[in-house]
Amino acid sequence: MKVTDHIKGAKSTLFSFEILPPLKGKSIQSIYDGIDPLMEFKPKFVNVTYHREEFIYKERENGLLEKIAIRKRPGTVGICAAIMNRYDVDAVPHLICGGFSKEETENALIDLQFLGIDNVLALRGDSIKTESNFRPHKYGHQFAQQLIEQVVEMNSGTYLMDDIQLEPTDFCIGAAGYPEKHFEAMNLNFDLENLKKKVDAGAEYVVTQMFFDNQKYFDFVKACRAIGITVPIIPGLKPIKSMNHISFLPKFFHIDYPEALSKELLKCKSNADVAQVGIEWGIQQSKELNAAGVPCIHYYTMSNSVSVKAIAKEIF
Repeated sequence: MKVTDHIKGAKSTLFSFEILPPLKGKSIQSIYDGIDPLMEFKPKFVNVTYHREEFIYKERENGLLEKIAIRKRPGTVGICAAIMNRYDVDAVPHLICGGFSKEETENALIDLQFLGIDNVLALRGDSIKTESNFRPHKYGHQFAQQLIEQVVEMNSGTYLMDDIQLEPTDFCIGAAGYPEKHFEAMNLNFDLENLKKKVDAGAEYVVTQMFFDNQKYFDFVKACRAIGITVPIIPGLKPIKSMNHISFLPKFFHIDYPEALSKELLKCKSNADVAQVGIEWGIQQSKELNAAGVPCIHYYTMSNSVSVKAIAKEIF
């Protein structure tokens, strides 16, 4: 079932969350361990992220460089199929531009259609550690808008292999939005215009980057509506869980903590203290968003469901 159909048919705010594929060498059970505790809240869909492979170049005895993969995660397509089979819930795979040619993207989408997966979240993706800036695949897409356009073309029956007749796909396409703007955007208005291009290209709903100040989300939605973005805008929340998160999240995701949250975090002496503050703040955020009638609250679990479960118990 499509995400937009879930939203249209809902009588109250929906619950959804995002997981990470397990690191190389871990079993599917590590995925189930993160999902099982959250199923009591009846999620309508579960997002599955995709992270690019990362490499180092190691010099061999003959002086040549050998390319060695240092980070590899199991395939998102297979994980989505496993989740749908085990839980009878819709899985939403992330599609990214980085590291993929248009042909590889098409093949992935054909596999997703074969498995009965109705939704995709189309993203540009981040640069890898060895890149100072994002570099698209030589035969791939540079922007999420272009990726969305490829999915829309397949939905109309147009494939790269134009000499072969294939059935049209029927994917519901999601896109990412940034209440505090994407860090590469010149300003928020520029970023909003880019989001509108993605929606005009065919994105049917938006999921936001994490934020900790609900007013920024409300302002973001208002600004989107003002420029003609009418699709559902789903707020994304992430509970702060550790001392490391205090500095890491603002630095890596280019977001700000509200003053009230900052004061509470500065009092923390341990990871347990931070996790408790994160839960309490997450409950407060979620209650306000729920009262405002948002279509869905989407939680970034990082495959650790403890904090999200504590929050969801108070909301759903």
